[in-house]
Amino acid sequence: MSPEKRAPLDRRRVAETALRLLDEAGLEGLTLRAIARELDVKAPALYWHFKDKQALLDEMATEMYRRMAAGSVLDPDDSWQERLSKTGRGLRSALLGYRDGARVFSGSRFTGTEHAPALEANLRLLTQAGFSLVQAVDAARTVNAYTIGFVTEEQGVRPLPGERREGYDVEERARRLADFPLAAAAGELLFDDYDRQFEEGLAVVVAGIGARYGTG
Repeated sequence: MSPEKRAPLDRRRVAETALRLLDEAGLEGLTLRAIARELDVKAPALYWHFKDKQALLDEMATEMYRRMAAGSVLDPDDSWQERLSKTGRGLRSALLGYRDGARVFSGSRFTGTEHAPALEANLRLLTQAGFSLVQAVDAARTVNAYTIGFVTEEQGVRPLPGERREGYDVEERARRLADFPLAAAAGELLFDDYDRQFEEGLAVVVAGIGARYGTG
């Protein structure tokens, strides 16, 4: 038995193990039984820490955020547009680091307070730029929701970098839609170059926030 498997079992260690297994099994294949087997414990031992799979997903999402936050530094000279854009890019990068990362993150709640410093700083920057607190929260939530939704769709086509799910061959799609030239040509725009797609959508969202709330 390795030293890692002999270490005391706690919530964070279980979540870290689950994140490693996520790339192999995907969200559907990630079970408490498989995690217990990897940790060399009986499955009931995990229920001391997590009452169900959603509780585990909450801790996994929290660990994902911890790792993301550990490598990020907020620039106090950011404009509100730059901050929202950087937040979206950072979240996308973090989610793409795991198979089904966006699905794990979506709907989960943080089990700690590691997110509070960045949230406080972002809301302060937005309110100092002229947003009300309600507007600032709505703006931040909109960027967050756009990013999670985008990555969910992106990972539906490309579960991991270099992989492409069967059925998403752009050239085959174009042949099947030959009688619909615009729809056929849209395939490359829909299912390739996700970096460009994300940046364009993010720019539209941020510009829309400015237009909606009258901030330049």
